[in-house]
Amino acid sequence: MSIIGGERSIQRLIANGRQGVEKGQLPARLVASAEIHELEKERVFARSWVFLAHESEVPEAGDYVVRYMGDDSVIVVRDENGSVRAMANSCRHRGTLLCRTEAGNTSHFRCPYHGWTYKNTGDLTGVPAQEEVYGASMDKTQWNLTPVPRLETYNGLVFGCLDESAPTLTAYLGDMAWYIDLFTKRSAGGLEVRGEPQRWVIDANWKLGADNFVGDAYHTLMTHRSMAELGLVPPDPKFASAPAHITLGGGHGLGVLGVPPGYEMPPFMNYPEEMIEDLVAGYGNQAHADMLERTIFIHGTVFPNLSFLNVMISKDHMSVPVPMLTMRMWRPLSHDSMEVWSWFLIERDAPEEFKDLSYETYVRTFGVSGVFEQDDAETWRSITKGTQGLLAGSQKLNFEMGLGVLGRDPEWKGPGRALSSGYAEQNQREFWGRWLELLEDADPDRVVS
Repeated sequence: MSIIGGERSIQRLIANGRQGVEKGQLPARLVASAEIHELEKERVFARSWVFLAHESEVPEAGDYVVRYMGDDSVIVVRDENGSVRAMANSCRHRGTLLCRTEAGNTSHFRCPYHGWTYKNTGDLTGVPAQEEVYGASMDKTQWNLTPVPRLETYNGLVFGCLDESAPTLTAYLGDMAWYIDLFTKRSAGGLEVRGEPQRWVIDANWKLGADNFVGDAYHTLMTHRSMAELGLVPPDPKFASAPAHITLGGGHGLGVLGVPPGYEMPPFMNYPEEMIEDLVAGYGNQAHADMLERTIFIHGTVFPNLSFLNVMISKDHMSVPVPMLTMRMWRPLSHDSMEVWSWFLIERDAPEEFKDLSYETYVRTFGVSGVFEQDDAETWRSITKGTQGLLAGSQKLNFEMGLGVLGRDPEWKGPGRALSSGYAEQNQREFWGRWLELLEDADPDRVVS
């Protein structure tokens, strides 16, 4: 095989990628291409619903946080009327960033450059020396902050979309909404974010985090073997092969893993007894309650870059396992760098002692310095480096796991295409396939760098 003078057109690479991924083969050059990263901004992130915040992060009028949609800095704020809004963090005069702190409370945003001032609804209310330099007839309503075109909320999760013609958020989520209900509707009070999201930068492409969470239970066997040896997870690392691996369409996917055979674990993820009755009743769906009763591990990705992990795990080898929930956003910084945003969420009306224990478990395992987190981050850095260059980039990566081997799980009660083993790559093939589908109408004359 010659790697010199091959087909380097982006359009051909994308077309070959779509054909190949259906057969379980992905061109390695697709993982971290600088040229494709530029296309992703418009073709993927501008067309998709992107997670911005949880409503509990802006509980009071005037509360705001700054978040990102691709390269766009966005203010998410609860206005004086109690509505959550999202708008570009960019003054309409010269484009200056309005918010220099990434969270706070204010009734107005004032530009530090020339002093243009906006209400937290985005309305322009003040222009210094307006009458003298612009005239009394200046129509300030034409210069309000630019709103995110589409903003919708699902179970407290706030999403934005730059595409005005996009489907509704509920339609976009599809069957994934059923599984989001599984971890967001466990109490009458719903979820709350505890603390600020942890953030850190990894020299790795953003898709590797999304790929890992969408369906990769297989890596537990090797990457996290030491965690089994330390007693933080079931002693047999193959516990992650338990069903099921569930594909939901649209690039979304997840794994829901049960208790491995011969291993005793408390039901309902070891929630406090006083919460379980309300938890089961609160679902209003027996299938949700039955699923949670025998589940110890839920991981998944909402396409493109929001992932979640809900796991019953021990904070150390001497502690009993407790449930822990984190959501994370893989924010692309470049083709070979991403910023990870990681939220810890807990039931608002849970006992304080339980909240503290769950949070400590998160920090020790999947926080920025968590023992599991370090394993994954180093691997994603390695993949990004290992797919660069002429020789490495010319390879095909193997995504064949389960293809033509695993069948549907006949016992699965939830929606989606559930396979009979957690060791599969059906979700990864769907994730990369959707990503390639959105990129396919790229400029055919562009050349891969």
